[in-house]
Amino acid sequence: MSLLHPLLSRSPWATALLAVALAGCASGDAPPAPRADGPGATLWLTTGDKTQLLARSEAGRFGSGAAAGLVIDIDDTQRFQRMVGFGASITDATAILMQRHMSAAQREALLQELFGRGEGGVGFELTRLTLGASDFSPTHFSYNDMPPGQTDPGLTRFSIEPMRSDVLPTLKRALAINPQLTVMASPWSAPGWMKSNDKLIQGSLKPEHYGAFARYLVKYVDAMAAEGVTIAALTIQNEPHFEPPGYPGMRVDPAARAAVVGQHLGPLLEQRGLRTQIIEWDHNWDEPAAPLAMLADATARRYVSGVGWHCYAGEVSVQSRVHDAHPDKDTWFTECSGGNWKPNWPETLPWMARNIVIGSTRHWARGVQMWNLALDENHGPKLGGCPDCRGVVTIDSRTGAVTRNLEYYALAHASKFVRRDAQRVASTAVGEGVDNVAFRNADDGSLVLVLSNSSAAARALSVRHAGRVLALTLPRESVATLVWQP
Repeated sequence: MSLLHPLLSRSPWATALLAVALAGCASGDAPPAPRADGPGATLWLTTGDKTQLLARSEAGRFGSGAAAGLVIDIDDTQRFQRMVGFGASITDATAILMQRHMSAAQREALLQELFGRGEGGVGFELTRLTLGASDFSPTHFSYNDMPPGQTDPGLTRFSIEPMRSDVLPTLKRALAINPQLTVMASPWSAPGWMKSNDKLIQGSLKPEHYGAFARYLVKYVDAMAAEGVTIAALTIQNEPHFEPPGYPGMRVDPAARAAVVGQHLGPLLEQRGLRTQIIEWDHNWDEPAAPLAMLADATARRYVSGVGWHCYAGEVSVQSRVHDAHPDKDTWFTECSGGNWKPNWPETLPWMARNIVIGSTRHWARGVQMWNLALDENHGPKLGGCPDCRGVVTIDSRTGAVTRNLEYYALAHASKFVRRDAQRVASTAVGEGVDNVAFRNADDGSLVLVLSNSSAAARALSVRHAGRVLALTLPRESVATLVWQP
């Protein structure tokens, strides 16, 4: 998480979320209802005024008749990326709150809700770990710290001990609830002795330690495997073009990333027969030239499986620009945080839905993650960094009570319904503040349409699939999910 979050205010924030109601409900703008002789659909709705929070209702049946209003055509014969899932990072802050500030019953209920697929679960399938400390750690550390001026190229002092009290128990319980949970990891810094300034904060990776850094990352993969945790993917540096002044960070330019991956990490993973993937970039939308430059290195490129993106500057559409240049590489959305700089649900919920959930997947993301899964009422615990970030949920450090934030609902409108191995399918963009993305679940063939209305007015629309139409009204400032079995 960089301290660039004020740039969010420059992005095209919507002023409303999306709400869906049946034709013939209170809105006079609804199109005439078709004859209902097709499959039935279920609607889930969250409104910016919070009167509806993932509220379920029956949306009626698809039927014959003319489409009216804004028309969204669903073509599930056109299929795109296969999804891994949605989720958020289990940071030190998240794990500390769950392990030390909740009762066992509170913790279990929350983990079941976040990672379970039962009636009350939202089905998170993806999480990201910090490989060492981030700003959301109570102390700054790596897994191989040395006194100033000393080095350890043999990594004899390597240890994941800082994870044992909080992160590993939280992660292992999440994996027990959802054994298919995909786990990624990103370092905020190499150990200080590997860097130009011998510190965790700021500096760059010394070329003479590229090999040691690659071995450090692989030792982490091995250590986690010994704990029963598979690290599915690594990025070699969180936000590699940002050197924060108050918490661990490290500048690693495209040529350096290519050298680390192409000459060290990629070959080492290959030699060891490890299936951990390497994800390039892990930084903002505003610098697509950076991952393109790294991927221009043919040696490094063969070891890179995908590109990761953050939301703090730029536009989501650049994901497609990089994907089009390298269609064999997966796209991942790896971090975005909400915060008190944008606290208003009617403004922020549609932005999150439009850009993070809908936008990133329309632009090829196979997985979508927010930043901290949980923070406390004081935006922590932390040391340095973002002063007012918001977790997907807030855990009261005094009582363990849970508040579900707008990011929870934005994610849940996809995670609860779009299951692992679902494929994105074609759906028409209609404009006028309405955004959408559609998926076909692999297990039962059900279709899922996630919608947002970013305008300050309700929008009448028709969803058309296989020659049948369902008429809906999307209230202002709302997010909705429509699910049906064709």
